[in-house]
Amino acid sequence: MTRAIVVGSGPNGLAAALTLAVAGVEVTVLESAATPGGGTRSVEATVPGVLHDECSGFHPLAVDTAFSRSVDLASAGLQWAWSDVQYSHPLDGGRGSSVLRSVDDTAAALGTDAGRYRRVFGPLDRRFDKITADFLQPMLHVPKHTIALAGFGSLAAMPATMVGRNFRTEEAQALWAGVAAHAFRPLGSPFSSAIGVALGTAAHHYGWPVAVGGSRAITDALITLLTKHGGRVLTGEHVTSLDVARREHDAHLALLDTSPRAAAGIIGDRLPGRVRRAYERYKYGTGAFQVAFAVHEGIPWTHEPTRRAGTVHLGGSLAEIAAAEKDTWRGRMPERPFVLLGQQSLADPGRARDGIHPIDAYAHVPAGFQGDATQAIIDQIERYAPGFRERIVGTAVRTSTEISQQNANYVGGDICTGANTPRQLVFRPRAALNPYATGVPGVYLCSAATPPGAGAHGMCGYLAAQSALESL
Repeated sequence: MTRAIVVGSGPNGLAAALTLAVAGVEVTVLESAATPGGGTRSVEATVPGVLHDECSGFHPLAVDTAFSRSVDLASAGLQWAWSDVQYSHPLDGGRGSSVLRSVDDTAAALGTDAGRYRRVFGPLDRRFDKITADFLQPMLHVPKHTIALAGFGSLAAMPATMVGRNFRTEEAQALWAGVAAHAFRPLGSPFSSAIGVALGTAAHHYGWPVAVGGSRAITDALITLLTKHGGRVLTGEHVTSLDVARREHDAHLALLDTSPRAAAGIIGDRLPGRVRRAYERYKYGTGAFQVAFAVHEGIPWTHEPTRRAGTVHLGGSLAEIAAAEKDTWRGRMPERPFVLLGQQSLADPGRARDGIHPIDAYAHVPAGFQGDATQAIIDQIERYAPGFRERIVGTAVRTSTEISQQNANYVGGDICTGANTPRQLVFRPRAALNPYATGVPGVYLCSAATPPGAGAHGMCGYLAAQSALESL
């Protein structure tokens, strides 16, 4: 029987392991941490019984993919739940804008920008199944749906500020800026619209669901199916030499759910020089600073739809967010950083307890940020929800340094496992027809540093495993 090891148990590592196991490969997953899951872990960080997601909280691109269709995660207990409002963007004075599942209903609330919003997201929503079939794989391939992909690509290639200025109202511009800021890139740079177009369309087509019981439910379901197919996960296994690990487990294949730099160190001298140089040049992005809040009766937003939104983007106008993202990219901490905030208990009430709700907030900060962004995050929330401070009953902070220490893939606090630069959106992690191959026979990279990039969709692991299986 063919045997494989997978180094790392994030969603991509587990997706790779499960794909191999379903194909009849004997798989062992080696995880250095005490608990598996990578970016899909959930913990009671603040108050007993109140459940927080440590990293990934919403999963718009995980609902319907080639990987999710290849396995029955629902049979292993995974359930999705949606809030009434997919994401929202409050503004000063109780104003704001929000995204609903319906493009038309979303557009109707945008006044004079209704038609412009429909023209952007309407065609994309109608063709999104075709778009994702090409988008959620390496960019260097022969597309199956050229017309649909061309419409997506023409917007994705544009700077986000240019797309935003097509809207006339501050509400519509800010709504776009918030979703575009998920790229962790200056909004004036080429291809900075790509992530926003994908996630914005996904909000209409699939919604932005949470996993019932926390993102750890994704991990649990993957491990349940992996075990059913004969695989196993070993925790506390820190791999420093791939040769040693392969010998210990008599493995024909090895898949690495690691950052490229870590992969270079683990593979060692067998890695071809051209690949090593590419991995060592791989660029990481700006960081994240997380604060988990336990909040009595939730956040008192002045913008009513934001009270029903699973995800909230905080940062003010398009101009404010663009300035903050440019500062963080250049290594300067903005006074008012962009903040991504999750209210997962709106969709999954079981995460709350006795009227106390979990709130997971991230600020975008410079890579390797050494300061404390807690007050800046609180100030941004209080700006749109006066009285928020008085409702806080518990907090738990994870600095950029702690995030990178707890997950080695998140270099400098970069939770995307790599900068979304134009080059790395197309050639990730290096320019190659097979981006998963390391140049060492039987060894593949399967982390979010490979196509299609960050997210708990598992597609990086699935595609890397398919590549490994083809080599057999």
